[in-house]
Formats: sequence, structure tokens, C-alpha cells
Amino acid sequence: MKRGQASGPKLERKTVEKNRRIHMKNICRELVSLIPSQHHSRVPLSQQDCFEQAADYIKKTEKRINELKRKRDLVMAAEGINKDTSGEMMTGLRLPIVELSDLGPILKVVLISGLENNVMLSDVITVLEEEGAEVVSANQYSVADSCFHVLHSQVSSSRVGYESERVHKRLKEIVH
Repeated sequence: MKRGQASGPKLERKTVEKNRRIHMKNICRELVSLIPSQHHSRVPLSQQDCFEQAADYIKKTEKRINELKRKRDLVMAAEGINKDTSGEMMTGLRLPIVELSDLGPILKVVLISGLENNVMLSDVITVLEEEGAEVVSANQYSVADSCFHVLHSQVSSSRVGYESERVHKRLKEIVH
């Protein structure tokens, strides 16, 4: 009898462990199914790889959300509406607004101005070119009484001493 009693709890532990592993596999499979197909490989992955891909996707999504929030705030600022730290609405932000994003060899400039005090785009392009950046694309949008300019430029690798802070300062001088 002792022999049968000893194998009972052992079999029960094996069954519990087996069920736990099956449950973990199902959870991992569900996690991978929630990640868009362009963000994960189609090759079967280990659980650790699944979790790493999920974590990577979550981090990228979080970055994207923060970028979109920043753009939303920029648009709201252009319309003269912004939220202060207490969450209350306030108005009266002054245009024009210059925002510069340094993405390594790529430089993105967002310029928001009012229609009545529109900044000359040629002046902005001149500053970028003088600082060693070649303008790759330039777009202009008009929303209500604001004008949005988005410029993408590429910094030449041969340029020594390129400083995005100096470019930002010069652009602010032009628009103000």
C-alpha cells in the first residue's frame, strides 16, 4: 500500500506540471498572435524568444505613442491650445514654433506658423544647406489659420562639426 500512496502525489505533481506547461504554451501562442505579423518572424520560436519579441514590440509601440502625443501637443499648440501641468486648458501660445528632431544622419524640421506671419521656407532651407544638410523632402499643410512645414534632410557624412543645436538656434532666429 505504501508504494501506491507514494506514486499518487508524484503522479499528481507530474499532471500539475504538465498542465502548467500546456497553459504557458497557450499563453505564449496567444501573446505572439497579438503581435502584428510584420513585427515577428513566422518561424516557431522558443518561449523566451516570444517574450523578447513581445517586449520589443511593446517598447516600439510605446515610443510611437509618445511620438504621436508629442505631435498632437504640437498641433494643439499651433492652434493656440495647450494643457498645462495641472491639466487645465490655456491659450495664447505664440507662433511660429520650430521643432528639430536629430535622428542621426536624418534631420527633421517641423515649422508651424500663422498664415499672416508665414516664414519663408527658402530661408529655412538655406540654413539647413549652410549647416551641411541636404533637404530630401519638404511638405506644407494649412490647417485653420496655421501653416505647417515639415522638412526632412540628410546630413552629409563628410561634414565635420555638424551640430543640431546650432541649426536649431539659427532656425529660431529666422522665425522670431
